[in-house]
Amino acid sequence: MTRVHVVYAHPSPTSFTREVLDAFLSGLTAYTISDLYASGFSPVMSPAEYAGGPAPADVRAEQELLDAADVWAFVYPVWWMDCPAILKGWFDRVLTVGWAYKPMRLNVASRAVILCTAGYSVPALKASGHHQAMRAVMVDDRIGARAESTDFVVLGDPAQRETHLSTAAALGRSLPLGRNRRQ
Repeated sequence: MTRVHVVYAHPSPTSFTREVLDAFLSGLTAYTISDLYASGFSPVMSPAEYAGGPAPADVRAEQELLDAADVWAFVYPVWWMDCPAILKGWFDRVLTVGWAYKPMRLNVASRAVILCTAGYSVPALKASGHHQAMRAVMVDDRIGARAESTDFVVLGDPAQRETHLSTAAALGRSLPLGRNRRQ
């Protein structure tokens, strides 16, 4: 069974992004979730963390969830053409030297799924260059070689609400069953 770890970042339990998360989860058979706002995850890196000290318990817990998953999924709204600050801080704190930057790292996810909501349509984001910039930051920089493949799905144009929810559910269902993570 494919194990999916979802990192979710939105402060409102009644947001469209939450509906997208629920639709995505409805298509999954096994998952864990880190709801960053609900859990009170601190996005602020301490001076000790920056200096390379041992990872705090909350960071180690996130790393263990990622290590146990075949697929990493990130669900969030696009704010100022990026993820919310709490998710940016999650990347800063969780993808640490010694964990995400190990030489010859073998415990790579088979797939990363980035599913974000936006107030602009994908064609508008592409025309402005923002879609390419968002993809470069999230896929190329933050995920990089830590996943064998990556899906970058922007659900823009709020008029397409039902289509977007169907897309999120289908994406969840598309994850292969019975795939074990390559070790």
